[in-house]
Amino acid sequence: MTSNHIINQPRNRKLLLYLSILIPVLLILNSYYNFFNMSDIKNVIIIGAGGNLGPSILNAFLESSSFNVTVLSREGSSSTFPSSVKVVRANYESVDSLKSAFQGQDAVLSFVGGAAIGDQQKLIDAAIAAGVKRFIPSEYGSNTIESRVRDIVPMFAGKLAAVDYLKSKEKEISWTSVITGPFFDWGIKVGFLNLDIATKTATLIDGGTTTFSATNLRQIGLALVKILETPAVAKDQYVFISSFQTTQKDIVDAAEKITGDKWTIKNVTSKELIYQGNEKLKKQDFSGIVELIKGAAFGDHGFGDLTPAGLWNEKLGLSKEDFEDSVKAALGGKI
Repeated sequence: MTSNHIINQPRNRKLLLYLSILIPVLLILNSYYNFFNMSDIKNVIIIGAGGNLGPSILNAFLESSSFNVTVLSREGSSSTFPSSVKVVRANYESVDSLKSAFQGQDAVLSFVGGAAIGDQQKLIDAAIAAGVKRFIPSEYGSNTIESRVRDIVPMFAGKLAAVDYLKSKEKEISWTSVITGPFFDWGIKVGFLNLDIATKTATLIDGGTTTFSATNLRQIGLALVKILETPAVAKDQYVFISSFQTTQKDIVDAAEKITGDKWTIKNVTSKELIYQGNEKLKKQDFSGIVELIKGAAFGDHGFGDLTPAGLWNEKLGLSKEDFEDSVKAALGGKI
Protein backbone atom coordinates (compact mmCIF):
# COMPACT_ATOMS: atom_id res chain seq x y z
CA MET A 1 0.00 0.00 0.00
CA THR A 2 1.47 3.36 -1.03
CA SER A 3 1.72 6.40 1.20
CA ASN A 4 -0.55 8.32 -1.19
CA HIS A 5 -3.22 5.64 -0.85
CA ILE A 6 -3.03 5.86 2.94
CA ILE A 7 -3.25 9.66 2.80
CA ASN A 8 -6.27 9.55 0.45
CA GLN A 9 -8.31 7.11 2.57
CA PRO A 10 -9.98 9.83 4.69
CA ARG A 11 -10.75 11.78 1.55
CA ASN A 12 -12.27 8.69 -0.08
CA ARG A 13 -14.39 7.99 2.97
CA LYS A 14 -15.70 11.56 2.90
CA LEU A 15 -16.52 11.23 -0.78
CA LEU A 16 -18.39 7.99 -0.15
CA LEU A 17 -20.26 9.61 2.72
CA TYR A 18 -21.28 12.57 0.55
CA LEU A 19 -22.42 10.24 -2.21
CA SER A 20 -24.38 8.08 0.22
CA ILE A 21 -26.29 11.20 1.26
CA LEU A 22 -26.54 12.88 -2.14
CA ILE A 23 -27.75 9.94 -4.22
CA PRO A 24 -30.90 9.21 -2.13
CA VAL A 25 -31.72 12.93 -2.10
CA LEU A 26 -31.40 13.10 -5.89
CA LEU A 27 -33.59 10.02 -6.26
CA ILE A 28 -36.25 11.56 -4.04
CA LEU A 29 -36.14 14.84 -5.98
CA ASN A 30 -36.32 12.96 -9.25
CA SER A 31 -39.34 10.99 -8.04
CA TYR A 32 -41.00 14.19 -6.87
CA TYR A 33 -40.37 15.82 -10.24
CA ASN A 34 -41.65 12.83 -12.18
CA PHE A 35 -44.74 12.61 -9.98
CA PHE A 36 -45.85 16.08 -11.02
CA ASN A 37 -44.26 16.29 -14.44
CA MET A 38 -46.80 16.56 -17.25
CA SER A 39 -45.57 13.32 -18.85
CA ASP A 40 -46.83 11.41 -15.81
CA ILE A 41 -50.50 12.30 -16.27
CA LYS A 42 -51.56 10.37 -19.31
CA ASN A 43 -54.52 8.26 -18.25
CA VAL A 44 -57.61 10.27 -17.33
CA ILE A 45 -60.96 8.93 -16.16
CA ILE A 46 -64.07 11.11 -16.22
CA ILE A 47 -66.97 10.52 -13.81
CA GLY A 48 -70.27 11.97 -15.00
CA ALA A 49 -69.45 12.56 -18.66
CA GLY A 50 -73.14 13.00 -19.40
CA GLY A 51 -75.19 15.89 -18.03
CA ASN A 52 -74.79 19.56 -18.89
CA LEU A 53 -71.02 19.96 -18.67
CA GLY A 54 -69.64 16.43 -19.06
CA PRO A 55 -69.97 16.08 -22.87
CA SER A 56 -67.96 19.26 -23.47
CA ILE A 57 -65.23 18.05 -21.11
CA LEU A 58 -65.13 14.66 -22.79
CA ASN A 59 -64.86 16.27 -26.25
CA ALA A 60 -62.00 18.54 -25.13
CA PHE A 61 -60.02 15.55 -23.86
CA LEU A 62 -60.79 13.44 -26.91
CA GLU A 63 -59.52 16.26 -29.13
CA SER A 64 -56.28 16.42 -27.13
CA SER A 65 -53.44 14.09 -28.06
CA SER A 66 -52.00 14.29 -24.53
CA PHE A 67 -54.28 11.80 -22.79
CA ASN A 68 -55.86 8.38 -22.84
CA VAL A 69 -59.47 8.92 -21.82
CA THR A 70 -61.86 6.59 -20.00
CA VAL A 71 -65.42 7.27 -18.89
CA LEU A 72 -66.75 5.88 -15.62
CA SER A 73 -70.45 5.12 -15.47
CA ARG A 74 -72.66 3.68 -12.75
CA GLU A 75 -73.57 0.02 -12.92
CA GLY A 76 -76.96 -0.19 -14.60
CA SER A 77 -76.73 3.29 -16.11
CA SER A 78 -78.34 3.78 -19.52
CA SER A 79 -75.99 6.63 -20.48
CA THR A 80 -74.37 6.22 -23.89
CA PHE A 81 -71.08 7.58 -25.19
CA PRO A 82 -69.25 7.65 -28.53
CA SER A 83 -68.22 4.15 -29.63
CA SER A 84 -64.57 5.21 -29.64
CA VAL A 85 -64.64 5.94 -25.88
CA LYS A 86 -63.61 3.29 -23.37
CA VAL A 87 -66.33 2.96 -20.73
CA VAL A 88 -65.98 1.16 -17.40
CA ARG A 89 -68.79 0.66 -14.92
CA ALA A 90 -68.64 0.62 -11.14
CA ASN A 91 -70.78 0.56 -8.03
CA TYR A 92 -70.41 4.13 -6.71
CA GLU A 93 -71.24 2.94 -3.20
CA SER A 94 -68.30 0.51 -3.11
CA VAL A 95 -64.75 1.76 -2.61
CA ASP A 96 -63.44 -1.61 -3.85
CA SER A 97 -65.48 -1.37 -7.06
CA LEU A 98 -64.31 2.20 -7.63
CA LYS A 99 -60.70 1.28 -6.83
CA SER A 100 -60.83 -1.41 -9.49
CA ALA A 101 -62.18 1.11 -12.00
CA PHE A 102 -59.43 3.62 -11.13
CA GLN A 103 -56.53 1.17 -11.48
CA GLY A 104 -53.92 2.54 -13.88
CA GLN A 105 -55.46 6.02 -13.96
CA ASP A 106 -53.35 9.11 -13.30
CA ALA A 107 -56.18 11.61 -12.84
CA VAL A 108 -59.83 11.42 -11.84
CA LEU A 109 -62.22 14.18 -12.96
CA SER A 110 -65.50 14.22 -11.04
CA PHE A 111 -68.65 15.78 -12.49
CA VAL A 112 -71.14 14.15 -10.16
CA GLY A 113 -74.22 16.20 -9.41
CA GLY A 114 -77.02 16.49 -6.90
CA ALA A 115 -76.58 14.78 -3.55
CA ALA A 116 -73.47 12.99 -4.85
CA ILE A 117 -71.53 16.29 -4.77
CA GLY A 118 -71.42 16.07 -1.00
CA ASP A 119 -70.50 12.39 -1.05
CA GLN A 120 -67.23 12.38 -3.00
CA GLN A 121 -65.18 10.93 -0.14
CA LYS A 122 -65.66 7.39 -1.46
CA LEU A 123 -64.37 8.50 -4.86
CA ILE A 124 -61.35 10.15 -3.27
CA ASP A 125 -60.58 7.15 -1.04
CA ALA A 126 -60.81 4.82 -4.02
CA ALA A 127 -58.55 7.08 -6.08
CA ILE A 128 -55.94 7.08 -3.32
CA ALA A 129 -56.16 3.30 -2.96
CA ALA A 130 -55.64 2.92 -6.72
CA GLY A 131 -52.59 5.19 -6.74
CA VAL A 132 -54.19 8.07 -8.68
CA LYS A 133 -52.05 11.23 -8.71
CA ARG A 134 -54.61 14.03 -9.19
CA PHE A 135 -58.27 14.34 -8.21
CA ILE A 136 -60.39 17.17 -9.60
CA PRO A 137 -63.65 17.34 -7.61
CA SER A 138 -67.05 18.43 -8.89
CA GLU A 139 -67.06 22.24 -8.60
CA TYR A 140 -67.57 24.37 -11.75
CA GLY A 141 -69.86 27.19 -10.72
CA SER A 142 -70.24 29.76 -7.95
CA ASN A 143 -67.40 30.81 -5.66
CA THR A 144 -67.95 28.27 -2.91
CA ILE A 145 -64.94 29.59 -0.98
CA GLU A 146 -67.00 32.69 -0.17
CA SER A 147 -68.94 31.95 3.02
CA ARG A 148 -71.67 34.43 2.11
CA VAL A 149 -72.36 32.44 -1.06
CA ARG A 150 -72.67 29.28 1.02
CA ASP A 151 -75.02 31.13 3.36
CA ILE A 152 -77.34 31.72 0.40
CA VAL A 153 -76.88 28.23 -1.06
CA PRO A 154 -76.18 25.86 1.87
CA MET A 155 -75.89 22.91 -0.52
CA PHE A 156 -72.55 24.30 -1.67
CA ALA A 157 -71.07 23.17 1.65
CA GLY A 158 -70.71 19.73 0.07
CA LYS A 159 -68.31 21.10 -2.54
CA LEU A 160 -66.20 22.76 0.13
CA ALA A 161 -66.22 19.54 2.19
CA ALA A 162 -64.78 17.59 -0.76
CA VAL A 163 -61.88 20.04 -1.08
CA ASP A 164 -61.31 20.05 2.68
CA TYR A 165 -61.09 16.25 2.59
CA LEU A 166 -58.61 16.41 -0.28
CA LYS A 167 -56.53 18.91 1.69
CA SER A 168 -56.34 16.40 4.52
CA LYS A 169 -54.99 13.81 2.05
CA GLU A 170 -52.39 15.94 0.26
CA LYS A 171 -49.58 13.56 1.23
CA GLU A 172 -51.38 10.82 -0.71
CA ILE A 173 -52.99 12.63 -3.64
CA SER A 174 -52.94 16.09 -5.21
CA TRP A 175 -56.02 18.09 -6.21
CA THR A 176 -57.23 21.05 -8.24
CA SER A 177 -60.65 22.65 -7.86
CA VAL A 178 -61.96 24.75 -10.77
CA ILE A 179 -64.44 27.61 -10.30
CA THR A 180 -66.01 29.04 -13.45
CA GLY A 181 -69.11 31.01 -12.57
CA PRO A 182 -72.30 30.09 -14.49
CA PHE A 183 -71.96 28.27 -17.81
CA PHE A 184 -72.33 31.20 -20.24
CA ASP A 185 -73.49 29.65 -23.53
CA TRP A 186 -75.48 26.88 -21.82
CA GLY A 187 -77.06 29.44 -19.48
CA ILE A 188 -78.33 31.50 -22.40
CA LYS A 189 -79.59 28.46 -24.30
CA VAL A 190 -81.59 26.92 -21.45
CA GLY A 191 -82.69 30.14 -19.76
CA PHE A 192 -80.51 29.99 -16.63
CA LEU A 193 -79.29 33.53 -17.37
CA ASN A 194 -82.97 34.55 -17.43
CA LEU A 195 -83.34 34.98 -21.19
CA ASP A 196 -86.39 33.33 -22.73
CA ILE A 197 -85.32 32.99 -26.35
CA ALA A 198 -88.72 31.83 -27.64
CA THR A 199 -90.58 34.89 -26.34
CA LYS A 200 -87.59 37.29 -26.47
CA THR A 201 -88.11 38.14 -22.80
CA ALA A 202 -85.40 38.84 -20.25
CA THR A 203 -85.87 38.92 -16.48
CA LEU A 204 -83.24 41.15 -14.92
CA ILE A 205 -82.10 40.55 -11.35
CA ASP A 206 -81.46 43.71 -9.30
CA GLY A 207 -81.64 45.75 -12.51
CA GLY A 208 -79.27 43.49 -14.44
CA THR A 209 -76.29 45.82 -14.05
CA THR A 210 -74.16 43.80 -11.63
CA THR A 211 -70.98 42.31 -13.10
CA PHE A 212 -70.56 38.55 -12.88
CA SER A 213 -68.14 36.02 -14.33
CA ALA A 214 -69.27 33.23 -16.65
CA THR A 215 -67.53 30.62 -18.78
CA ASN A 216 -68.41 28.79 -22.01
CA LEU A 217 -68.61 25.00 -21.76
CA ARG A 218 -65.78 24.41 -24.24
CA GLN A 219 -63.50 26.84 -22.40
CA ILE A 220 -63.94 24.81 -19.21
CA GLY A 221 -62.88 21.68 -21.05
CA LEU A 222 -59.82 23.40 -22.51
CA ALA A 223 -58.86 24.71 -19.06
CA LEU A 224 -58.93 21.19 -17.61
CA VAL A 225 -56.77 19.90 -20.45
CA LYS A 226 -54.24 22.70 -19.77
CA ILE A 227 -54.27 21.98 -16.04
CA LEU A 228 -53.44 18.31 -16.53
CA GLU A 229 -50.84 18.98 -19.22
CA THR A 230 -48.85 20.98 -16.65
CA PRO A 231 -50.15 19.61 -13.34
CA ALA A 232 -47.50 21.19 -11.13
CA VAL A 233 -48.85 24.66 -11.92
CA ALA A 234 -52.22 24.07 -10.28
CA LYS A 235 -51.25 21.49 -7.68
CA ASP A 236 -53.41 21.71 -4.53
CA GLN A 237 -55.02 24.98 -5.59
CA TYR A 238 -58.31 26.58 -6.54
CA VAL A 239 -58.30 27.75 -10.15
CA PHE A 240 -60.64 30.54 -11.25
CA ILE A 241 -61.43 30.97 -14.95
CA SER A 242 -63.92 33.04 -16.91
CA SER A 243 -64.84 33.59 -20.55
CA PHE A 244 -66.44 36.94 -19.79
CA GLN A 245 -67.04 39.50 -17.06
CA THR A 246 -70.46 40.76 -18.06
CA THR A 247 -73.92 41.81 -16.88
CA GLN A 248 -77.40 40.59 -17.72
CA LYS A 249 -78.05 43.92 -19.41
CA ASP A 250 -74.96 43.50 -21.62
CA ILE A 251 -76.27 40.11 -22.73
CA VAL A 252 -79.72 41.53 -23.51
CA ASP A 253 -78.16 44.36 -25.52
CA ALA A 254 -76.19 41.82 -27.55
CA ALA A 255 -79.28 39.64 -28.01
CA GLU A 256 -81.29 42.61 -29.31
CA LYS A 257 -78.52 43.50 -31.75
CA ILE A 258 -78.23 39.93 -33.01
CA THR A 259 -81.98 39.27 -33.34
CA GLY A 260 -82.87 42.75 -34.53
CA ASP A 261 -85.80 42.80 -32.10
CA LYS A 262 -86.56 44.72 -28.93
CA TRP A 263 -86.81 42.30 -26.02
CA THR A 264 -89.42 42.49 -23.27
CA ILE A 265 -87.85 43.29 -19.91
CA LYS A 266 -89.09 42.06 -16.55
CA ASN A 267 -87.50 42.69 -13.18
CA VAL A 268 -86.98 40.73 -9.96
CA THR A 269 -84.77 41.27 -6.94
CA SER A 270 -82.22 38.79 -5.65
CA LYS A 271 -83.97 38.94 -2.27
CA GLU A 272 -87.22 37.83 -3.89
CA LEU A 273 -85.45 34.96 -5.66
CA ILE A 274 -83.75 33.78 -2.47
CA TYR A 275 -87.05 33.97 -0.59
CA GLN A 276 -88.84 31.99 -3.33
CA GLY A 277 -86.10 29.40 -3.37
CA ASN A 278 -86.23 28.86 0.37
CA GLU A 279 -90.02 28.61 0.33
CA LYS A 280 -89.81 25.87 -2.30
CA LEU A 281 -87.22 23.98 -0.29
CA LYS A 282 -89.48 24.09 2.77
CA LYS A 283 -91.99 22.15 0.67
CA GLN A 284 -89.32 19.68 -0.48
CA ASP A 285 -89.36 21.27 -3.92
CA PHE A 286 -85.66 21.14 -4.79
CA SER A 287 -86.09 23.29 -7.89
CA GLY A 288 -85.76 26.11 -5.36
CA ILE A 289 -82.01 25.57 -5.45
CA VAL A 290 -81.99 27.22 -8.89
CA GLU A 291 -83.44 30.44 -7.45
CA LEU A 292 -80.87 30.40 -4.66
CA ILE A 293 -77.99 29.97 -7.11
CA LYS A 294 -79.29 32.78 -9.32
CA GLY A 295 -79.68 35.03 -6.29
CA ALA A 296 -76.08 34.33 -5.31
CA ALA A 297 -74.64 34.64 -8.83
CA PHE A 298 -76.44 37.71 -10.20
CA GLY A 299 -77.42 39.76 -7.13
CA ASP A 300 -76.19 43.30 -6.55
CA HIS A 301 -73.97 42.08 -3.69
CA GLY A 302 -71.43 41.19 -6.40
CA PHE A 303 -70.62 37.65 -5.26
CA GLY A 304 -70.67 36.49 -8.89
CA ASP A 305 -67.57 38.44 -9.90
CA LEU A 306 -64.55 36.10 -9.77
CA THR A 307 -61.91 38.68 -10.72
CA PRO A 308 -61.02 39.60 -7.11
CA ALA A 309 -59.92 35.98 -6.62
CA GLY A 310 -57.53 36.22 -9.57
CA LEU A 311 -58.34 34.61 -12.93
CA TRP A 312 -56.03 31.94 -14.34
CA ASN A 313 -56.87 32.38 -18.04
CA GLU A 314 -53.52 33.83 -19.05
CA LYS A 315 -51.53 31.51 -16.79
CA LEU A 316 -53.20 28.51 -18.44
CA GLY A 317 -52.78 29.94 -21.93
CA LEU A 318 -56.52 30.10 -22.67
CA SER A 319 -57.50 32.07 -25.77
CA LYS A 320 -59.78 35.07 -25.50
CA GLU A 321 -63.32 34.51 -26.75
CA ASP A 322 -65.66 36.78 -28.63
CA PHE A 323 -68.64 37.89 -26.52
CA GLU A 324 -71.08 38.61 -29.34
CA ASP A 325 -70.19 35.41 -31.21
CA SER A 326 -70.81 33.42 -28.04
CA VAL A 327 -74.22 35.04 -27.52
CA LYS A 328 -75.14 34.42 -31.16
CA ALA A 329 -74.14 30.75 -30.96
CA ALA A 330 -76.11 30.27 -27.76
CA LEU A 331 -79.22 31.95 -29.14
CA GLY A 332 -79.04 29.59 -32.11
CA GLY A 333 -78.57 26.57 -29.83
CA LYS A 334 -75.06 25.95 -31.20
CA ILE A 335 -73.02 25.14 -28.11
